[in-house]
Amino acid sequence: MKHTTDQVDVVISGAGPNGLLVAGELALAGLRPVVLEQLAEPSPELKANGIVGQANRVLDLRGLYQTLSGSDEPPQPMDGYIFAGMQVPFTDVVDNPMYGMLIQQPRVVRELADWVRGLGAQIRWGHELTDFEQGSDGVVLDVSSPEGNYRLPATYLVGADGGRSPVRKKAGIDFPGLTTDVIARVAHISLPDELRTGYGALNVPGVGQIPFGHNRFEGGVLIYAEFQAGRSMLGTIEYGSVLPEDAPELTIDELRESVKRVVGADLPVEPPSGPGPHALRRINGQNTRQASQYRAGNVFLVGDAAHVHSAMGGPGLNLGMQDAMNLGWKLAAAVQGWAPDGLLDSYHSERWPAGQRVMMHSMAQAALMAAGPEVTALRTLFGELLATPDGSAHIAGVLAGSDVRYDVGDGHRLSGRFVPALTLSDGRRIAQLLHRGRPVLLDLSGGGCAGAASGWRDRVDVVEATVADRPAAALLIRPDGYVAWAADEFDHDGLRAALERWFGPETEVSALSA
Repeated sequence: MKHTTDQVDVVISGAGPNGLLVAGELALAGLRPVVLEQLAEPSPELKANGIVGQANRVLDLRGLYQTLSGSDEPPQPMDGYIFAGMQVPFTDVVDNPMYGMLIQQPRVVRELADWVRGLGAQIRWGHELTDFEQGSDGVVLDVSSPEGNYRLPATYLVGADGGRSPVRKKAGIDFPGLTTDVIARVAHISLPDELRTGYGALNVPGVGQIPFGHNRFEGGVLIYAEFQAGRSMLGTIEYGSVLPEDAPELTIDELRESVKRVVGADLPVEPPSGPGPHALRRINGQNTRQASQYRAGNVFLVGDAAHVHSAMGGPGLNLGMQDAMNLGWKLAAAVQGWAPDGLLDSYHSERWPAGQRVMMHSMAQAALMAAGPEVTALRTLFGELLATPDGSAHIAGVLAGSDVRYDVGDGHRLSGRFVPALTLSDGRRIAQLLHRGRPVLLDLSGGGCAGAASGWRDRVDVVEATVADRPAAALLIRPDGYVAWAADEFDHDGLRAALERWFGPETEVSALSA
């Protein structure tokens, strides 16, 4: 017997990193979202092993980078990374946007769950969204739980429920793309000590040393990484075929046979000896797909529900977390009644192109890993380009996601970009100004902005500061870290137009003082 519970403002289906980040953004704004998760507890499945790209700076905006990394230091740019198994040096890249954090996804989920609960959000473990109906005023959800079934009315629903998203399917959102004939296998394994040559390197008899990451062979791709001593991550990618849908689950024997086909040599692979959980999974056919729209009425998609692609290079969390940060403050504005026209629609218009870029570069990497002398020649030429300052800078921007510029209606060189990582003269970093999840008007001109923004001070924090080599006289920074407006000389009318465009009409100053 179903009963109906009180209406909530926002329900999020899925308690993965992206869904939890949306919940945290809403809770920071004073809302009390509900997260539904069909699993009884956080999943121990080892999907991602780190966060690379601009998402590290996104997490820094809320103080979460320090929580997750265990360091009090801000994110530091990486000296280099890999693209299609080729090393890309970033040491000569000016304002290098590529950041990285080595952390396994289960820990990310646990830490974010603690964060959102501390902010007042509710996570309902073991509660599965089974159906919903959408009307003009919101959605009504059918939920099953250990205590029984119930109906949950909500104003907005966010689908953060993975690549096979039931929310996306029920909302009638198309998921076009392609499925490549490829089989990827990955597992935690153990190897004899004499084959291990240090962090991330492997010595295969008859083949030679295989470095960390993706390694191309004529038979396919071998992936090797040792994130923990004695428990290595080993994977293969084989092109040109897929297994039947009813194929049995992956075994270590099957992985061992795949390694032999790829590299042409036996590798004495055994199951890991330490405590689990251990990865052991197969991807049978690589999907590259993107939702035709990220919004359908009052239903929104984030993360894998909106886009799926190859895991090569680890772009998933970087893309999904930036989806979550983009959507969270906009939903909060709509619930609180100050969202200007078109704000919710800007979620799709801003994040859909970002998803396109990730699918493009993940497919490009897959193509560069394929067999054949033509691909070998292309890799040689591409490697030469990666070694140039311009080439490495371009790839850094692509991998970090910093090459996507939002159309914010302002032509300043900083507008539509992620805010520069400035340190103010008083020692504060830009990220620290945004810990509350509110917009910030940063006045570096010596005063003058506060009066122009007085009608928005209930929604926007005004910070007057100085900085060496200031990038602009003033910057209006959205809660997700993107610059909505900037000026080299204070522009009263331009600032007010930007405030109204992004944060709604001004409130009477007298009302604010009441």
